[in-house]
Amino acid sequence: MFPRCALCTSRLTRPRGFATAASANNLVNIVEVGPRDGLQNEKGVIPVDVKVELINRLARAGAQNIETGSFVSPKWVPQMGGTSEVITRMERLPGVHYPVLVPNHKGLQNIFSVLDETKFTPPITDEIAIFTAATDAFTRANLNTTTAESLRQLEPVARTALDKGLRVRGYVSVVIACPYSGAVDYKRVREVAKALADMGCYQVSLGDTVGQGTPERVAEMIEEVKKSVPVEKLAGHFHDTYGTAVANVFAALAQGVRTIDSSVGGLGGCPYSPGATGNVATEDVLYALRGSRYHVVGSNNGTINLDEVVNIGWWISEKLGRESVSRAGRAIRASRQREETDRKAKL
Repeated sequence: MFPRCALCTSRLTRPRGFATAASANNLVNIVEVGPRDGLQNEKGVIPVDVKVELINRLARAGAQNIETGSFVSPKWVPQMGGTSEVITRMERLPGVHYPVLVPNHKGLQNIFSVLDETKFTPPITDEIAIFTAATDAFTRANLNTTTAESLRQLEPVARTALDKGLRVRGYVSVVIACPYSGAVDYKRVREVAKALADMGCYQVSLGDTVGQGTPERVAEMIEEVKKSVPVEKLAGHFHDTYGTAVANVFAALAQGVRTIDSSVGGLGGCPYSPGATGNVATEDVLYALRGSRYHVVGSNNGTINLDEVVNIGWWISEKLGRESVSRAGRAIRASRQREETDRKAKL
């Protein structure tokens, strides 16, 4: 059992002042990937209503970038089935981006069809995400092609999306280690990231898909990528397989990265990376950054509300039939439960 002082609510849930005043240099953006990357590896069928509610709750908690789903084939990623219905039924709050992942031109046409059919103002989404990997072995497993060929296929997708007024974000998977070919050459990561930036991606997310990254390796990788891509265009995407994801977030921030992908409740995994666990939990990132020089940007009183995200993490985890794996989420909930027990004992 944890010592009582370690779980004191005043330490875990009360907002603290930041060490330095917020400035453009220490503002951190969170891309909440729970509704897409977090759910794509689930075994059971997740109802559309649950996905819609998850997105709505995250937006109300202050998240301003929420990846809502993917237009990949349901045959290969069953949990992404129903994305069209999800994005047409979800709330659309002002100032919130609701990107969808598209693997190819067919996926892009699917999102165009939904936009044309709905004609909502503002539109359902103003952003797509495209993806490839830093190794041929992973790209073959994921896309049945080489990395070079995947980039050639993505270029017209990005160009068409940009011509239609959509923002385009890029993902590079396995930037540290590949489950099929081992350690990754960071020069290759740099080349792939540059190719995505050159085709118009406003941001390139560097994914430690396997979760083998350490702060030193992450810093080395980002230093290499920065030789060809401005750090302002980079984001960090860390899985927590070995428990180093939060440390890797700080390593990325120290390198100048200011956008971090995270998943509520630590949901996630990758169908093409056996053994990889979930993404770094949004709750853990929010808690770790409290009292630091960094300020998380959001729409809930200027940030993302940690207490609300903790509630969401437990809610969606229970919907999936398990407990939240967020360390901060578990600690905060335990503190709440003990305080409630103490309160009732005094009555």
